[in-house]
Amino acid sequence: MESFNPRFDNELPNDRSSSDIGYSTNDRRLAYSRSFQQSHGPRTPAVTESAKPFLDRTVSSIDMPPEIYSVDGNDVFSDEGKTGVGGGGRVSVWEIYGVLRNGNRQMKRLFLLISLNVAYSTTELLIGLLTGRVGLVSDAFHLTFGCGLLTFSLFAMATSRKKPDPAYSYGYKRLEVLAAFTNALFLMFMSFSLAVEALHAFIQDESEHKHYLIVSAVTNLLVNLIGVWFFRHYARVNIVYRKAEDMNYHSVCLHVISDSIRSAGLILASWLLSLGVENAEVLCLGLVSITVFMLVMPLFKATGGVLLQMAPPNIPSSALSKCLRQITSRDDVMEVLQARFWEVVPGHTVGSLRLQVKSGIDERPLLQYVYDVYHDLGVQDLTLQTDYT
Repeated sequence: MESFNPRFDNELPNDRSSSDIGYSTNDRRLAYSRSFQQSHGPRTPAVTESAKPFLDRTVSSIDMPPEIYSVDGNDVFSDEGKTGVGGGGRVSVWEIYGVLRNGNRQMKRLFLLISLNVAYSTTELLIGLLTGRVGLVSDAFHLTFGCGLLTFSLFAMATSRKKPDPAYSYGYKRLEVLAAFTNALFLMFMSFSLAVEALHAFIQDESEHKHYLIVSAVTNLLVNLIGVWFFRHYARVNIVYRKAEDMNYHSVCLHVISDSIRSAGLILASWLLSLGVENAEVLCLGLVSITVFMLVMPLFKATGGVLLQMAPPNIPSSALSKCLRQITSRDDVMEVLQARFWEVVPGHTVGSLRLQVKSGIDERPLLQYVYDVYHDLGVQDLTLQTDYT
């Protein structure tokens, strides 16, 4: 059953007047949402007489009493009876281990891929230290750094299952977007370093890739091909991200693909040099650099857009403008003072609207109309503020 429950923030418990909390009667802030679950009537947060006011002009932030997180004696952020990592702001190692053990197939595959890369990079580092070959040591550190980023992606997958809490009221899903952005940023730097390496090889006019590095590249390619097979469903450049985990999985896939292309470029450069092709290393490294850049740029832009709270890409700007025109065309609306829309994570669009309306109107039909207009566009959470003329 659908329920329509606007909350009037100036209707405070215990009949406190608006003058007690420091704003005028013309300033009305409304948090407006719709629930598609069975409604059991409005719930009022339990607030005692000794509780501090919601808004205080003497502080720069909103001071929320501890009781505000309690509804009918129960914690609104309680995870009792829910699956996933437990509530609270901290995540223990055992909780992450439990999530990995009971996690989905992609998490288990990523854990296996990280284990293979750690074993290989450790072996390469030991061989490089024992034989005194700096190239192997350098490549081992490169793989170790990549393993760290993949581990962060795995950590984000596990932590994103945590339920919202008072510190993170939207939950932890955005951590997967941050992990994807970090992977994309690392691959952008890798593309830049390959371009610098190609320029250095052109200036020096010699190859720095000895035969033992080619053996390392072949082994690394085989390990990365396993990862490509694990995440083959995300092996595309442009993907429609419906959930935050799609970004994370895509970034992992691009990570192993880019490493595979890098290893394949080194192998191809060595083979061409053995045939006597001049500047083969410059050509191969340049092509690898451009390819990695083109693969990663769409993901970099998409994740950066979510973190910077850009307008949701799934809603055309023309559609948002049309909605604003429909709202301003109403007789009870004087002006739309502010309109902001963004994605918390892919698939979760929120908005904030500030309207100037005529005094003395019944604003509930207006709120219903505004919500219906933006709900049809895919805006899940909409906060409205009305100012009277």
